[in-house]
Amino acid sequence: MSDATTDSTAKAARPPLAYLEAELAELHARHLYRPLRVMQSAQGPEVVLDGRRVISLSSNDYLGLTHDPRLRAAAIAAVRDYGAGSGAVRTIAGTMELHMELEAELARFKGVEAVLTFQSGFTANTGVIPAITDERDLIVSDALNHASIIDGMRLSKAPRKIYPHRDVAALREILRSAAERGREDPGHEGEPYRSILVVTDGVFSMDGDIAPLPEIVAAADEVGAAVMVDDAHASGVLGRNGRGTIDHFGLHGRVAIQIGTLSKAVGVLGGYVAGPATLIDYLTQRARPFLFSTSHPPAVVAACLEAIRIFQEEPERIERLWVNTRRFKAELRRLGFDTGISETPITPIMLGESALAIRFSDRLFEEGIYATSVVYPTVALDKARIRTIVTAAHSDEQLDIALDAFERVGRELGVIGG
Repeated sequence: MSDATTDSTAKAARPPLAYLEAELAELHARHLYRPLRVMQSAQGPEVVLDGRRVISLSSNDYLGLTHDPRLRAAAIAAVRDYGAGSGAVRTIAGTMELHMELEAELARFKGVEAVLTFQSGFTANTGVIPAITDERDLIVSDALNHASIIDGMRLSKAPRKIYPHRDVAALREILRSAAERGREDPGHEGEPYRSILVVTDGVFSMDGDIAPLPEIVAAADEVGAAVMVDDAHASGVLGRNGRGTIDHFGLHGRVAIQIGTLSKAVGVLGGYVAGPATLIDYLTQRARPFLFSTSHPPAVVAACLEAIRIFQEEPERIERLWVNTRRFKAELRRLGFDTGISETPITPIMLGESALAIRFSDRLFEEGIYATSVVYPTVALDKARIRTIVTAAHSDEQLDIALDAFERVGRELGVIGG
């Protein structure tokens, strides 16, 4: 047998994707591997995970709507009337009257001309950004924007500039330079950008801080740039009845594109884009996740509609969310924990090292508290943390139990003083 044949046989005998074993081993060695915990109960302030009942501080269910009986009833009624699934993509045979009703209600809620729903907030960002930008445009993005924004920019042919987190002065300099110099691509020197799109999270999902949106909008206005805000973690949290950061800051009519979620405070599933009717009309023709994905099942749409109604009729849920948030943050800080720059219910406990964050989370679980560790690549290598979210559904007793566990584990692991 020739050497060439031997080499070919050896290569053929190697299992496909064998290299992934080594990659997984490296994740374990660097304390970056995160196993999935399995839930055996409904979502809520207390859940059963891996067979253990624990107080959960890891859900995005800000207003406690995932288990609300009215959402369940709406979903069941929709299945009875419309079936289990929609059966097609929206542009063929998958647009039901429920879909149109939800989009019209969201448009009224957000105070915009029109809304288009997507299968998730992630697909909204990866659908919108490449649909409305190409090599003739410039995208300017905050350094800590969500992964879906980053992936949306990667799918676009547009050049992009990144400004340091919440640094409006740096943003303004990028915008002024872009307005003065135009496109810098080889062969197009001096040609102005067709458009400039500034993209930012409204509330940043890992640190819980709020974008300085009035200043961002003012900087964009100076050069005629459009602003796009991903309000996933502001929906149901900030603004009147949870309308988001645009309402919170009184910027209606000055933000071109709003991205929202139906998967967090709404308590169900999906995402949406809100803005001018022309934008929505264009996206129905060109946004690939919309064009090539089956539409939401009737149960999901009906439950979302019920949640939006509750938003508007029960503002006390948001008030309770903020009462719980302020109390929990204050107690963590009193104990000596570093909660970073959080301004919202997203409250990180900054620990730095991945191994410490994972150990801290595991010990909390043993104490009956589920609070997940967040490590690289979700955050920088030296920014590992425990990420917590209290909700409107948490009781004072549950928060007291959680705080006691944080204190015990924090002292045991040397995170706070003994």
